[in-house]
Amino acid sequence: MNIVFLQLGSNLGEREMLLQDAIAAIEDRVGKVVEKSKVYESVPWRVEGQENYLNQIVKVKTEMQADDVLSTILNIEKELGRVRLEKWGERLIDIDIIFYNDAIIETAALCVPHKHMHERMFVLTPLHNIAPEMIHPKYNKTVEELLQICTDTELVEEYAL
Repeated sequence: MNIVFLQLGSNLGEREMLLQDAIAAIEDRVGKVVEKSKVYESVPWRVEGQENYLNQIVKVKTEMQADDVLSTILNIEKELGRVRLEKWGERLIDIDIIFYNDAIIETAALCVPHKHMHERMFVLTPLHNIAPEMIHPKYNKTVEELLQICTDTELVEEYAL
């Protein structure tokens, strides 16, 4: 059995509902969601003029290999209305693989651990909520340590559902 941490984000439409719909689809098609972080609201990362994001991390037990998880979550995004127009553009739903076991995967299609996770408070904050002791296999630091040294100053606040 594999453990995958997925980052969910939404800044368009019914953000709360889209996160819930994504979790339901992940549970149905990827594996059992064994833990969910709190939901956090954050300003868009390195872009101006967009609505705030809701972000959440889910921990999933799956029998799928990492590339199969990727293709499945891309299909879930598409089914929930995601249209990819521009890098870091607004989106109904975004689902990223943050960790896959303690694997380091660097291919043209997939980079695990997520290559920007350690630079983003909107990833580290919810991840810290459920996995503070998880060790980043490339940097050999815990999520707690990464959170403490992160230089991202964008506001991330717990969201009241």
